[in-house]
Amino acid sequence: MRTAVVLLLCFFAIAGSSVCGARAAGVWAEGGREMAAVEVDPAWRFPSPRLLDAYVALQTWKQHAIFSDPNNLTGDWAGPGVCSYTGVYCAAVPGSGELAVAGIDLNHGDIAGYLPSELGLLCDLALLHLNSNRFCGLVPDSFRRLILLHELDLSNNRFVGAFPAVVLDLPSLRFLDLRFNDFEGGVPRELFDRPFDAIFLNHNRLRFQLPDNFGNSPVSVIVLANNHFGGCLPASLGNMSDTLNEILLINNGLNSCLPPEVGMLREVTVFDVSFNALVGPLPPEVAGMQKVEQLDVAHNLLSGTVPDAVCDLPRLKNFTFAYNFFTGEPPSCARVVPADGDRRNCLPNRPAQRMPQQCAAFYARPPVDCAAFQCKPFVPPPPPPPPAYPGPLPPVYPMPYASPPPPAHYR
Repeated sequence: MRTAVVLLLCFFAIAGSSVCGARAAGVWAEGGREMAAVEVDPAWRFPSPRLLDAYVALQTWKQHAIFSDPNNLTGDWAGPGVCSYTGVYCAAVPGSGELAVAGIDLNHGDIAGYLPSELGLLCDLALLHLNSNRFCGLVPDSFRRLILLHELDLSNNRFVGAFPAVVLDLPSLRFLDLRFNDFEGGVPRELFDRPFDAIFLNHNRLRFQLPDNFGNSPVSVIVLANNHFGGCLPASLGNMSDTLNEILLINNGLNSCLPPEVGMLREVTVFDVSFNALVGPLPPEVAGMQKVEQLDVAHNLLSGTVPDAVCDLPRLKNFTFAYNFFTGEPPSCARVVPADGDRRNCLPNRPAQRMPQQCAAFYARPPVDCAAFQCKPFVPPPPPPPPAYPGPLPPVYPMPYASPPPPAHYR
């Protein structure tokens, strides 16, 4: 946690002072409904109005929205000294020098409760880590006031409802972790246009098809496993070539061919699309993944032969393609395929393969037509705009009219 706090304070210093708007220490209103806030001892003196707001937010959370705290992490949440509360971290606001709550970390607290709207008073918050608790209910809309929030980790809780679209309104958010909850329904396509560095949505109840702007995301890590997408693996992921390091789309119901644009992912180290319904060949363009270390396409319906160049990738350490219908495997794969990593295919002279009748029935079907899935074609990103001229434009002088020479006289 020490490293996280240091990074938090660095971000807080760079972000600068925020404008929190009207203070709401007395009451907190949302949607036109006023809620009684906690009582504040008039004899207490807070170093800044921000810490008064923080006191109201944290005491409302403790007194009205936390039902069980078996590790007593909030046991010392008493009195006006909010910066000394367990799991609460303060920093000076640049410019004004006022103290403000910049981070909350209650990871692995096993706390039961919900997130009250009053947490929106913490408008200087840059880090909120609440993973591995028993928080439930919805993510409040008041979170849109957290304009400095850089990291939001709500993983391994019991949150429900639709994807919390409020996170799309947070201009500073770069790390989003919502995995292991019960969010359901679709995901706004705008998620992939936001400047996130990491997105974790795995193990929810989300059902949607990956949109064609999926490749617009500048993430270095994206984990969407164990939701239900169906449809195509977008070819636009080729546009993630400069930033993407890890992508895990395990058990997402993807049903298409692997687009050749996967070979454009030159920075990717982990590529896992196992437990889907992907069909067709393993495209030879996969050999473009020059930095890939873990490559898993197991438990799909892939066919044909494994391209020679794939197993020759210089950094590849683990290549698993079990439970497909491959018919050929180059000898170089022995270096990178683990034990049983090629089982249940149609490979001759390899152990634990499918029955010949099953392979024959599969290859008796018509060949896969990848165009039949009608996946959107790859569209490269538009070129960056030309650099702005550094100074004023030079004056434009009128050009004198040049008369043409008189015609030649012929005799």
